Amino acid sequence: MRNRLAQKLSGTFPFFSPEHHKTPQKVPHTHSATRSRAPEGHRIAIIGGGLAGLAAATVLAERGVEVEVFEKEEVLGGRLGAWKDELKDGTQFSMERGFHAFFRQYYNLRALMRRFNGEESLVPMQDYPLIAPGGMTQSFSGIPKQTPFNFLSLMWRTPTLTLRDLLRIRSDRALAMLQFDPETTYARFDHMSARDYLDGLRFPPDARRMLFDVFSHSFFNPEPHYSAAELLAMFHFYFVGNPEGLVFDVLDKPFDRAIFGPLQRYLEALNVQIRAGETVQQLEKTQSGFQAVTTRGKKNYDGIVLALHVDGLKRLIDDSPGLASDHLVRSVNSLEVTWPFAVLRLWTDRPCDPSRAPFAGTADAGILDNISLFERLEDESRKWSHARGGSVVELHAYGVDPSRAPASIREELLERCRQLYPELREAIIHDERLIIRRDCPAFQPGSHRHRPSVESGIDGLMLAGDFVRMPFPCALMERAVASGMMAANQLLRRLEVKEEALFSVPPRGMLAGMVRAA
Repeated sequence: MRNRLAQKLSGTFPFFSPEHHKTPQKVPHTHSATRSRAPEGHRIAIIGGGLAGLAAATVLAERGVEVEVFEKEEVLGGRLGAWKDELKDGTQFSMERGFHAFFRQYYNLRALMRRFNGEESLVPMQDYPLIAPGGMTQSFSGIPKQTPFNFLSLMWRTPTLTLRDLLRIRSDRALAMLQFDPETTYARFDHMSARDYLDGLRFPPDARRMLFDVFSHSFFNPEPHYSAAELLAMFHFYFVGNPEGLVFDVLDKPFDRAIFGPLQRYLEALNVQIRAGETVQQLEKTQSGFQAVTTRGKKNYDGIVLALHVDGLKRLIDDSPGLASDHLVRSVNSLEVTWPFAVLRLWTDRPCDPSRAPFAGTADAGILDNISLFERLEDESRKWSHARGGSVVELHAYGVDPSRAPASIREELLERCRQLYPELREAIIHDERLIIRRDCPAFQPGSHRHRPSVESGIDGLMLAGDFVRMPFPCALMERAVASGMMAANQLLRRLEVKEEALFSVPPRGMLAGMVRAA
């Protein structure tokens, strides 16, 4: 019935896109091959042991390619890697860079996790509320998955949004949320900042903070420095174009035990060589491929996947003058990192109110963007909480002004948390960890046309990571994995070997045809 309705709408309104009724959508390949295995002796180096690099390694190794993964740290995971730590009371635990949501449209990440039964570590969340000072809340539970009913339902249940407010909203800006198109959206909005776009919507301030400001902060980029086109792409990927709904899953154990330990064992069973603690310092293009100069010597490869974070990638390209490609240098040099993010994890002497959600986003709470109660999420914190009677509280701040001192960031996070969770005002903090990092990619206005894609322009050299420009909607962990798999596919294509199937949400908004028709 749903398909018949889509066909009827498509016939009545030529701009309506019926592809919104398919889930998930397979990304079409432009090349077909019949060979299932690569020829013996073909060697690929993966530089970077995060999700992007390990996804590329998995696809290549499964098809018989000889793969070596170089990771400068002693553990795999990149920006998601966990490290061993110890509390003052002697408790051993895994520390990492904070809570991550596994949305259900992360099709390629989940396909990677199924290789090592990683999905068994995912626990479904029933809801994640948005909370604000004064008791204002917003729930995402029960919102329809079908567009436009999900959009209308969200508007209807927003307590600060009245009919008079809706009549004042600028319709062309609002329709852009339903008109996402990989070409026209960036052509129309990439020059504009997310702040200017949201200002132009004319939403009332309280509704804007609850509906849009919280969402835009989730991508680490502050609104004045974030492309409006990228914001619209994220709104499409996570909401209006997402057929899986807004609720997500979470890991029930730390990343090292849930993902990177099992994935490393899976790769080693495929004869992948993991070079942890070994840094690639320089690359040289040779007649037959590439030479990598590492902290332990020189090695030759038929192909390379660069799966580094932005600063590491820029350093390696700068130190590799033999990669003589103006296109690669220009595109990589166009990349920037965004403002820092902060994670403050607290071990308290008392539990939070049992009615609190395991994860809550915040609105109008200064730099505090969300609060997680880790004893309700993962096993290590749960064990400590049962033994000590307290909570393990994690506070996040995204896009923090880089001029702020760590002590100032910590003080505000604590103050805002105690405003929203008053039961913690008198809590004694047994221990804490504050992490501040500045290594997430920036998506500035006007940056899309310069952003590098998976193909570097040098034969046999591919890029992968959450900074890469992709031909279909994806973001964050999912963009990292999808780009790694796409990089592997490009290398397999040169060998006439079958590619990995990739999946995404519908690539265009349900009203994208309106813009194209115009």
